[in-house]
Amino acid sequence: MKILAAVLVTLIALAQYPLWYGKGGWLEVTQMKRQVAALQESNQSSQQENTILEAEVDNLKVGLDAIEELARSELGMIRQGELFFRVMTQETK
Repeated sequence: MKILAAVLVTLIALAQYPLWYGKGGWLEVTQMKRQVAALQESNQSSQQENTILEAEVDNLKVGLDAIEELARSELGMIRQGELFFRVMTQETK
C-alpha cells in the first residue's frame, strides 16, 4: 500500500512539473504578462508623443503663425523692419 502511494505521489509530481516549469507553464506565463504590461506602457507613451507630433505637423501645414513662431524661437529670425535687442547679463565669479 505504501509503495502504491509513493508511486502515485511521484506520478502526480511528474505531472505537475510541466505545469509549473515547462513551456507555457505558470512561471513563463507570469513573466510574459509582465513583459506585455511593460510594452503596453511603452506603446502608450509613444502614442502620446505621436499625437503631439501629428498636431504640430497639422498646425504647421495650416497656419503661418506656427511657422513664424517656430522660425523665431528656434532659428532666431525676425521680421523685416523689426529691431532685435539682445540683453546680456554679466556673470559674477
